[in-house]
Amino acid sequence: MNKSVAFHTLGCKLNYSETSTLGRMLEADGFEKKDFMEEADVYVINTCSVTENADKECRMMVRRIQKRAPEALVVITGCYAQLKPKEIATIKGVDLVLGAAEKFNLSKHLKELTKGPADGGGAKICSCDIEETSGFHSSFSINDRTRAFLKVQDGCDYNCSFCTIPLARGHSRSDTITGVISNMHELAATGTREIVLTGINLGDFGKGDNGGKSHESSFYELIQAMDAVDGIERIRISSIEPNLLSNDIIEFVARSKRFMPHFHIPLQSGSNAVLAAMRRRYKRELYEDRVNYIKELMPHCCIGADVIVGFPGEDDGAFKETFDFLHRIDISYLHVFTYSERSNTHALDLKPIVPIHKRHERNQALRNLSFQKMRYFEEQNTGVTRQVLFEKADTNGLMEGFTDNYIKIQTPYRKEWVNNLVNWAL
Repeated sequence: MNKSVAFHTLGCKLNYSETSTLGRMLEADGFEKKDFMEEADVYVINTCSVTENADKECRMMVRRIQKRAPEALVVITGCYAQLKPKEIATIKGVDLVLGAAEKFNLSKHLKELTKGPADGGGAKICSCDIEETSGFHSSFSINDRTRAFLKVQDGCDYNCSFCTIPLARGHSRSDTITGVISNMHELAATGTREIVLTGINLGDFGKGDNGGKSHESSFYELIQAMDAVDGIERIRISSIEPNLLSNDIIEFVARSKRFMPHFHIPLQSGSNAVLAAMRRRYKRELYEDRVNYIKELMPHCCIGADVIVGFPGEDDGAFKETFDFLHRIDISYLHVFTYSERSNTHALDLKPIVPIHKRHERNQALRNLSFQKMRYFEEQNTGVTRQVLFEKADTNGLMEGFTDNYIKIQTPYRKEWVNNLVNWAL
């Protein structure tokens, strides 16, 4: 009898692309794929470890599996598994921990895996030092044929003082342009209308399968090649560092028919002193220049930003700098993260530490600002007709989709609009 497998993904779009690929690999090997809330023979949790909450959520999911299917095999992979394999191995119910180098060997490991002791602590660990991780594993999601997450880059050679991603993902490495184009054709054949480009440091694309100091190609060359491929109507850039977002890229997106007028540009802080402590590779003046140039060429463009609040040394003055900076520049929304201490990061040595209650207060203040920013952006687009790519119905009989410039639209469900572009008066 074929075994069944269920997946759960924590974290970023790149994780979703990898989980989808792992699922297709196991299905090709004869596994029956099930929903995570169903009873299955194997459960795989692809983890994130950007925040402490991601670690806690992983533990909570394992406990749920134990109650639902105590005899099922439980596999943990992803960033948390690479960073803290021994910690995960002690969790009751976990049978296998796969680090970054072994993630895509999941099928082979499952053929040899047996259920560990009921009291826990018997999990098998298959991991190695992150420096030994090499090779690029192409991934994309096709769970929803309307939009697919396409991984084109992995790892990071930056050394931000708060971040564990280089320790979890390894050095920067990329697919080839030929490989990306091949994946685009495969996605187009499934009926996919929109691709979201994903990576850990997307703008650093081009260092090749095993990384290196020099680029074999560039992100600018990649998007030029992608723009020439028929069959995919929309392409989005998920996130790109401001120091890697060149004028050439901005100008290309402005004249492209396939690349959407939507950028997500991590900021992290509007204080240059805090940016320096974070070891970011730019100052806020460069960030503002990038935003201003985008808006000069594409006034209708949606711009999102990542911000971390409560970083060590962020006093009231530094936070006010961040708030005032974000209030002033023409961005559309924020993803706000509360700083949490992570092992093996330089930020652990920085002082003074911001009290937890202040971190939460600052988080709420920026979330409120984000809401106001998005409402203002939507008002600016009122009366304009834009194309919406509609997706599937939700539980209330509504369907939703996004305009090219990332405004969410909800409307009563119409079957003929699913996975189709519809002109919409905002």
